[in-house]
Amino acid sequence: MIARSRRYQQIAVLLAAAVAVQLATQLTGTAYLLTQLTMTAYATLVVVGLSLLMGYAGQISLGHAGFFALGGYTSAALTTWDLGPHRADAIVSGLARLHVLVARADPYGGDVLTVHPWPAFACALALTLAVAFVIGGPVLKLTGHYLAMATLGVGTILYSIALATPRLGAADGISGVPAFQLLPSVSIGGGGAGRVQNYYLAWGLVAVAMLLLLNLTHSRVGRALRAIHTAEDAASAMGIDTARFKLHTFVLSAALAAVAGVFLTHFNGGIGPSEASIMKSVKYVAIVAVGGMGSLWGSLTASAVLSFLSLRGYFGSFDDAVFGAILIVVMLFSPEGILELDLRAVLRRLLPKAHPGEES
Repeated sequence: MIARSRRYQQIAVLLAAAVAVQLATQLTGTAYLLTQLTMTAYATLVVVGLSLLMGYAGQISLGHAGFFALGGYTSAALTTWDLGPHRADAIVSGLARLHVLVARADPYGGDVLTVHPWPAFACALALTLAVAFVIGGPVLKLTGHYLAMATLGVGTILYSIALATPRLGAADGISGVPAFQLLPSVSIGGGGAGRVQNYYLAWGLVAVAMLLLLNLTHSRVGRALRAIHTAEDAASAMGIDTARFKLHTFVLSAALAAVAGVFLTHFNGGIGPSEASIMKSVKYVAIVAVGGMGSLWGSLTASAVLSFLSLRGYFGSFDDAVFGAILIVVMLFSPEGILELDLRAVLRRLLPKAHPGEES
């Protein structure tokens, strides 16, 4: 009971920090930063899901950007596909009567009939769950660098599909994605008027996801995942269905990436193939490595800092190189995360050792 109360206190601190940041931007006249902070929240949602997969189930994934893009592209395609010319068709008219379809104005002043964002979101999530389940079964039987290469291949396939499919806009991606109307007066979309609202929606979603994952890791399932990570053979010998736990964790992690992809696509009003790129997946892995693969809070903190700096363009054209270098440095000197960094051990590795008999 005490542990559960502590988890709720941690979530309360996260929400209080989000409020403090918003008030600080308002007082300093930098409210424009809320746009990048909102995008940072959706990147963080991907990171904490990946942290669960890597830090607890012990499974590396270099294809999570693909799941992010799968969710975003599915929702974007459905909410921009004009079914107006097919109004007379039985299926289209039936979906319209069920309010699955909605009429709206396009950017050029015309009327279009598209799928409502809620059904589109459900389809995006269902498709991602199905793909992750089908792929995860055989892929998660691999370990180590074999697993990394397999997930890299999955990410490459999804990136290639996005880049080469004309219906998905090919290299240009999909634009003109409408706002996601969550409630009559609450929506996810661009524009300065809803900047504060979008900021709180994004970080509120992160808080909900963190509460879910924290409760999960402190449950019987979390103990099973830690056992799998520490000694999979021993966990299997103790009766833990390791294949099922790894698969379900992989699917949950992919689902969080898809949710982030859907909401960020509606927030930005579009999505491009770069969201599915391999370097995007490498960035997510690098951020998890910095925060510590077994630390959800460490991964969240690392993402809040690094993703924001990246989105603000502080790394310039060297953005990909910076994240690649971060991953190498962390793996060399602090594999457990930056919070576990031992400066004395780093110095011992960097400085030349004195040979016996040498005078100081």
